[in-house]
Amino acid sequence: MTSDALRRPEPPRIRDRAIPDERLEALPGDADRYLRQVRLPQLGELGQRRLAAARVAVIGAGGLGAPVLSYLTAAGVGRITVFDPDTVDATNLHRQVLFTAADVGRSKAVAATAHLRAQNPEVEVTAVVDVVTPASALEQLAGHDLVLDGTDNFPTRYLASDACELLDLPLVWGSILAFSGQVSVFWGAQGRGVTYRDLHPVPPRPGEVPSCAEAGVLGMLCGVIGSTMAMEAVKVLAGMGEVLFGRLALYDALRARWDEVPLARDPQRLPVTAIEDVALTCSLPGPTGPAADEVTAEELPALLAAGIRVIDIREQSELAGGMLRGAEHVPMAQVLDAAASGEGAAGIAAARLEGAVLYCAAGSRSGSAQRVLAERGIRVLSLRGGFEAVQGSGLETVPPGTSR
Repeated sequence: MTSDALRRPEPPRIRDRAIPDERLEALPGDADRYLRQVRLPQLGELGQRRLAAARVAVIGAGGLGAPVLSYLTAAGVGRITVFDPDTVDATNLHRQVLFTAADVGRSKAVAATAHLRAQNPEVEVTAVVDVVTPASALEQLAGHDLVLDGTDNFPTRYLASDACELLDLPLVWGSILAFSGQVSVFWGAQGRGVTYRDLHPVPPRPGEVPSCAEAGVLGMLCGVIGSTMAMEAVKVLAGMGEVLFGRLALYDALRARWDEVPLARDPQRLPVTAIEDVALTCSLPGPTGPAADEVTAEELPALLAAGIRVIDIREQSELAGGMLRGAEHVPMAQVLDAAASGEGAAGIAAARLEGAVLYCAAGSRSGSAQRVLAERGIRVLSLRGGFEAVQGSGLETVPPGTSR
């Protein structure tokens, strides 16, 4: 045996996190509901009783949260807490299949809870119409057996991982973008296991990675990844099978192929000892709905006529579909650099950013940039809906580089 092997700690076994026998009770009254899965020897009556005794937190009731919540509720997971501050929007309906057109404008957490209770009255579902924050995460997630993170922003992903490491809770994580998805199971295991920080050690800069609103996403991809997350959760809770712990599953919908990458804990990474607010460095989007300091596409002609600068902060690769006539192109990173240093490329000076209108693809990155600039004392406006709103308004667009 090598000296390295002698020093290497015993790898943690995620299946040891199954619900303990002392918490188990008899199967719920409507046992026929679960008959087809109880017949599976890997699950059986014991596994079903474990699911019924489980307490699960699901962060996000959107594209991934919808299939996660639907399948965990159908499977008979006893108690589920749903965290989501947003409201249902019409643009959600092609992929967030838990909702209907009648839910538009309603709280996602409240609407989801109502649908889930109707789906399986035996499951206790609690709605929390709020974000999980650095100040509240430990209190909000404590008492659960497992957390599932289906959010679409980096601050919440780091927050969920760090809170779970501090609370010693397993975390099922999923991510989607365009035609690609990722799934893994994290567990700190007192410094021996793998967490989200081992996959992404450094949070990205604001706007560095586009959101689904900006890059697009195919609705069925949410079902593939969300269902896989629910499957991994059931395996952890019931103590069956080989869980995606220490492995990252990658799905490419266009190739109809799954790939896998091994994950290992960075031996130089110290265990998390406190919650870090990474929203200060990589931006956290707020709840959906109109925000302060937004303008609409219909207001742009008057603003341009008044001499207000309109800045397209998308990347060069995103400009193939054109730009708003009268706008100037300065990528988001250059805008933020100018604000930090007082000057920047393409004639962008911090003093000249004041009062400008920023737009990106769908409004997410411009909102993020707006918040970062506000922290530096620079007030700008964000175009609601981004370039998508421009295209839908009938305003004139021109190829990039065209004279104003």
